[in-house]
Amino acid sequence: MARATVVFGGSFDPPHLAHVMMVAWALSCQDVDRVLVVPCFRHRFGKESAPFEHRVRMCRLAFKPFGRRCAVSRIEEELGGVSVTLRTLKALRRRLPGASFRLLVGSDILAEKGQWHRFDAVEALAPLLVVGRSGASPQDPGTALPDISSSTVRQLVAEGKPFQHLVPADVAVYVVLHRLYR
Repeated sequence: MARATVVFGGSFDPPHLAHVMMVAWALSCQDVDRVLVVPCFRHRFGKESAPFEHRVRMCRLAFKPFGRRCAVSRIEEELGGVSVTLRTLKALRRRLPGASFRLLVGSDILAEKGQWHRFDAVEALAPLLVVGRSGASPQDPGTALPDISSSTVRQLVAEGKPFQHLVPADVAVYVVLHRLYR
């Protein structure tokens, strides 16, 4: 039986160390073949983000250490419009017939599943792999990631404060070179 392909979606604005740790956990501790990192093209709730191209490039830098076992997908850009996880999973199923999928999420997402479009169908197509997040619900699985968020990183950059300890080194350099989040 083929091992699962993990789909890891998000804004990745910017990708930070907890994102990298989630991929490391999935590849090291779960029965999966690879991880597809899927930056959101246009956020469903209208959340403003850095341009898609910057977020894709930062993801490639952040997840490069995983080699061929982790790829950054532009599928949501190719689909166009507002990003909807169910639509993305259905498109991946068409492109990779016979593949089995898992959806990698932080435990904080469990409290938000009522806001998702057809979360039951999402879970049916790609059963969840849940990683605990510090400060999230008491239902957290045993693994808990540090309490890092992209919004905290953006705020630190905007205030001119040190942020490099929260993102991969190459991402920090990219943020500075491209003057993101200022």
